[in-house]
Amino acid sequence: MSDECDCTAGGAEGHPETNGGERFRASVPAMDCPSCAGKVERSVRTLAGVRSVETRPASGTLIVDFDPEATTAAAIREQVDTAGYTVADAETETFAVPSMDCSSCAGKVESALAGLDGVVEYDTRPASGRVEVRYDPERAARGDVVAAVENAGYEVIDGERESSSVWRSRRALKTGLGAVALLLGVAFEYALTGANATLASGFGRTITVDWALYVLAAVVAGQAILRNGWYSVRTRSLDIDFLMSAGVVGAVAVDLPFEAATLAVLFSVSELLERYSMDRARSSMSELMDLSPDTATVRREASGTPGEGGEAAGDDEETVPVDEVAVGDLVVVRPGDRVPVDGVVREGRSAVDESPITGESVPVDVAPGDEVYAGSIVAEGYLEVEATALAAESTLSKVIDLVEDAERDKSERERFVDRFASYYTPAVVALAVATTLVPPLLVGAPFETWFVRGLTLLVVACPCAFVISTPVSVVSGITSAARNGVLIKGGDRLEAMGEVDTVALDKTGTITTGELGVTDVVGLNGASEGDVLACAAAMERRSEHPIATAIVEHATDAGVGEREVTGFESITGEGVRADLDGVTHYAGKPALFESLGFDLEHAHVATDGGLAVGDIEPASCDHGQGGYLDLVNDVVPRLQAAGKTVVLVGTADELEGVIAVADTVRPAAAATVDRLHDLGIERVVMLTGDNERTARAIASQVGVDEVRADLLPDEKVAAIREFAADSEAAAADDARLPWNRTNGGVAMVGDGVNDAPALAAATVGVAMGAAGTDTAIETADVALMGDDLTRLPYLVALSQQANGVIKTNIWSSLGVKLVLAAGAPLGLVSVIHAVVIGDMGMSLAVTGNAMRLANVDPEE
Repeated sequence: MSDECDCTAGGAEGHPETNGGERFRASVPAMDCPSCAGKVERSVRTLAGVRSVETRPASGTLIVDFDPEATTAAAIREQVDTAGYTVADAETETFAVPSMDCSSCAGKVESALAGLDGVVEYDTRPASGRVEVRYDPERAARGDVVAAVENAGYEVIDGERESSSVWRSRRALKTGLGAVALLLGVAFEYALTGANATLASGFGRTITVDWALYVLAAVVAGQAILRNGWYSVRTRSLDIDFLMSAGVVGAVAVDLPFEAATLAVLFSVSELLERYSMDRARSSMSELMDLSPDTATVRREASGTPGEGGEAAGDDEETVPVDEVAVGDLVVVRPGDRVPVDGVVREGRSAVDESPITGESVPVDVAPGDEVYAGSIVAEGYLEVEATALAAESTLSKVIDLVEDAERDKSERERFVDRFASYYTPAVVALAVATTLVPPLLVGAPFETWFVRGLTLLVVACPCAFVISTPVSVVSGITSAARNGVLIKGGDRLEAMGEVDTVALDKTGTITTGELGVTDVVGLNGASEGDVLACAAAMERRSEHPIATAIVEHATDAGVGEREVTGFESITGEGVRADLDGVTHYAGKPALFESLGFDLEHAHVATDGGLAVGDIEPASCDHGQGGYLDLVNDVVPRLQAAGKTVVLVGTADELEGVIAVADTVRPAAAATVDRLHDLGIERVVMLTGDNERTARAIASQVGVDEVRADLLPDEKVAAIREFAADSEAAAADDARLPWNRTNGGVAMVGDGVNDAPALAAATVGVAMGAAGTDTAIETADVALMGDDLTRLPYLVALSQQANGVIKTNIWSSLGVKLVLAAGAPLGLVSVIHAVVIGDMGMSLAVTGNAMRLANVDPEE
C-alpha cells in the first residue's frame, strides 16, 4: 500500500471494461450543444451492440459502452462522422504513479481524470503503478493531467526519481520524527513524570508535555494521512485515508492523544513498508523495460576497407537515441552490447544471447541473413544489423506493452475480490459506528473504551491486503514468465492456464521440429541410392513442396550430381512428373504409382538391401525371395509405422527406389509430456492433419494419451470443443470443497498462425516460437517466444503456483480481517494489533508471497 492509498474496491467511469463489454471515450469538440449531442447519440445508437451512450456537450465528450463482439471503436468513430462530427486526434502518454497501488487508489485517480476537460480515455494499472492517458492536446496539456492526478493525492514522478528509495522520502522523515515525538511522550508520561509539566489548560482539558508530544506526533506522522483524507472527502471516497484521518482527528477530539499518535505513526510505518514491498514486486517489470538500450550506434556511411575487428575504415558512426533509428539503418553492435532494434545481420558473425526474448539460455550463432531481436546480447564478434522495425515496434517492445496491458484483463478472482471489498468496508464501518455509540447510549458504558474499540474497527475496515492480494500476484507471475520467454496476456489467462486439465498439441512444429529431412533411401531393381536421389532431386527442384525441399537439400548435402530435366509437371496432391534423358519419371505418393497401373499389393522388387540413410531391419530386405523385397507388405509399412512419409521414384514401367521423409520429433517432446502428466494434466492429446499411421508412430514416441489424425482445420476446432465439454463436465462433478475446485479447460498449443482457429476455440491458446511473429503474439492468449517445448510445463507450473498463491493470499488476508473484526468489539484487539497484523503485516505477507513466483525455475 502507498502513502496515498485508499483500499475499498473502486472504479470510475472510463475503465476500459464494463460488465464484460468495453468503453469508448472520445473528444468531439464540435458537439457543443444539446442538439449536436442528440444527433451524435442517435447515430451511434444505430450500431448493434451499443449498450449505452452518454454525451457531454459542455466538455465535448462522448462515452459509449458496447459489446466488442458486436461492434468496434472504429465503427463508433464512423457513426460520429456520419452525424457530421469528428473525433479529435488524441495523444497517449503513460505516467508513473508508484503510490497508486490498489484498485481503490486507481478509482480515485480515475475520478480526477474523468472531470478533466480534454481527457479522452484513461487506463489505470495499480499493480505496476502506471496510468495511461489519451487526451486532446488542444484542450488539455500534459501539465493538466499531472495536476489532476496530484490533486487526487498521488504524486506523478519522472523516470529519474522513480528509483529513489522510499526510506529517503519526506514521508519517511516525517514518520521518523513522529515516532520520536511518540516515544518522548511515553517517556514523559511514565518515566519522567516529574518533568511532565502542565503547559496550558482550558475548556475542561489540561495540556501537559506528554499530551503535546502525542498531538505533535499525530500531526507530523499523520500529515499525509490527513491530507489524503481531505482528498477522499472531496472525491466522496469511503477509503482508508478517510477512515484513518477520521480516526486520528476523532481520537484527539475525545482527548485520546496517545491513541491518535499511535495510529498515525504505525499506519505511516505500515504504508512505507508496503510501498517498499510493492516497489520490489514491481522491480521485475522495470528490469524487463531496462533490457532495451536507450541509444544505438548507426553507420551512416560505409566506405573504405575493413579495419581491425571487421570495422570499415573511414565510416561515420553516430550514437543516436534508439527511437531515431529508421527502418533500413545499419546499426553497429559490438561484443557485450545489446541489440537496440529488431533486424537482419548484414556483416559479421557472433554468438547472441537471446534469453531476454526467448528465455533460452544457450547462445545462438548468427551470420549474415539471420534475424536478431532487440534486447539480445552480442557475446562475441562484431555485427552490422539492418533495422527491420522501429524501436517502438520491436518484439521486445511488444512484449513489454502486452505485459503492462495484462493488468487490464482481470481474472475471475480479481473481480470477486473487488466485489467483496465494496461490501466489506461499508459493513465494517457501520459496525465501528455502532460499536462506538450503542453501548454508551444504551447501557451507559464508558465512551472512551468503546471509542477505542470503534477506532480499532475503522483500521480493520481497510481491505488493503485483501484487495492487493490478487493483482500483485498476477503482475509477479506475468512478469516472471516474460523474463523466461513466456508471454501471458492477462490475469484471466494466467488463472485459466493454472486450471486446465487437457492439453492439445499440434504435431507439426510443436511435437516435431517442423523441419522435414530425408531419413531413408532404398534403391530398387538395380538402381543405386545415389541414382534414386539424383532422379528425385532433379524433379523436385522445380517444386515448392516442403518434402521436395527436404529431398533437394539432402541430395545437395550428399554431393549427388544434377541431371537435366524437361517437361516438368506438378501432379496436385500426388507428386511430380518430368523427363530425364528422354524418359518420363515420376516421384510421389504410392497412390500415384497405383494410378499408373502398378499393383503395389503384389509388387516384388529386386534390392541388395542397401540403405543410404536410416536403419530398416536387414530382415526387411529379405522377404523370402533372396534379394527381393515385398514393397507394400514390408518397406512402406515399416517406414510409415516409424512416422515417415514415403515417396516412390520410378518410371511408368519400373520402380527405381523409395525415399522416406520425416519431421523430426523434438528431443524434449517425451519429457514434456511426462512433466505435464506429473503436473496433474489428465489428458495430453496430439492433433494433426497427417495420416493415422504416421500420427500414431509419432504419438508412441512421445507418450500422449490420445491421437486425432486426418483432421481438417474445422475438425481441430470441433475436437477442442469436445475436449472443453468433457472438461466442463468433469469440473461439475468435482466433489472437492469450493475453494479447492478448478474450472478445468483446454489449452491448445500450436504455431499461432495455421492453428489460429483451434487456438481461439481453446480455453487458453498457446502459440509456440512466437518471437518475430506478430500474428502469433497478437492472437494467442499465451506466446512461447522461443522454440523450446520445455517452456510449456514451466507455463503450467507457474500458472498453478500463481493460482495457489492467489488463493492463499485471498483466504489468509480475509480470515485475519474477519478474526480482527470479531475481536475488536470484545476488546480483544487493540489499535496496534489492527495496524501491525491486519494492515501492515498482511499486506507485507501477501506481497512477499506473490514475489515467490519469480523463483519458479523453468528448467525443473
